[in-house]
Amino acid sequence: MSELIPPVRILYNVCSRVIWRGPPSTPLLKPPTAGLTCVLTVGKKDLTNLPVLSEDELEEQFVRGSGPGGQATNKTSNCVVLKHIPTGIVVKCHQTRSVDINRKRARDIMREKLDVHYKGELSEVLMKKKEAVKRKQEQRRKANENLERKRLFKEALAADSEPGKGTV
Repeated sequence: MSELIPPVRILYNVCSRVIWRGPPSTPLLKPPTAGLTCVLTVGKKDLTNLPVLSEDELEEQFVRGSGPGGQATNKTSNCVVLKHIPTGIVVKCHQTRSVDINRKRARDIMREKLDVHYKGELSEVLMKKKEAVKRKQEQRRKANENLERKRLFKEALAADSEPGKGTV
């Protein structure tokens, strides 16, 4: 297990909470250049222009998670709290029991939040979300139209089959 997680060092202690930070020499997490350049993200083919995270701008903290899980959740500190120092954006990730996966996912979420913060309405994340909302509204409208057509068809069938209205 110690080979998977890079060694960490204590930054400072605030209100009996220890804030951790990974070493800046982590090869997978350190971007080749600093600043807001674009990076291709693995697994998200559509979101290609997300900002690169600099490990110098991040504070990482491992805390106990919350929610269902009983002893597995209450005794392990595998929830990752990531803070971007220049903007003050905080991300908390406790999606899995693995600290490594939670660290990676927290950084992905942080990239998306930084994209929204820096680009505003022009960010890819918001544009994708708006497209999804439009698609869902269109599907709901079509479903309601189909239900209305079926209701009218059933009413027409019921009106045609009423006794006394048949042909003699």
